[in-house]
Amino acid sequence: MSIFLKSAGWLGSIITLVLVLIAFVRQLIQFVSFLMFALKAGIVLAFIGLIALILLVIWRDYNKKKRAAD
Repeated sequence: MSIFLKSAGWLGSIITLVLVLIAFVRQLIQFVSFLMFALKAGIVLAFIGLIALILLVIWRDYNKKKRAAD
């Protein structure tokens, strides 16, 4: 019986370490996925802001030319 408990303890510790490692890797993958989503959202927002600034400059230039013609 004592040999069984020793082998179960050894095997149990290996299984526990493997399960903890799997849980850690799973959380690491989720964290990296969140960071990638945040990066993509930031890039999209930056391009939307850039397009808005370009449209603002075009609109202001159009209004200046319109006033100058009058």
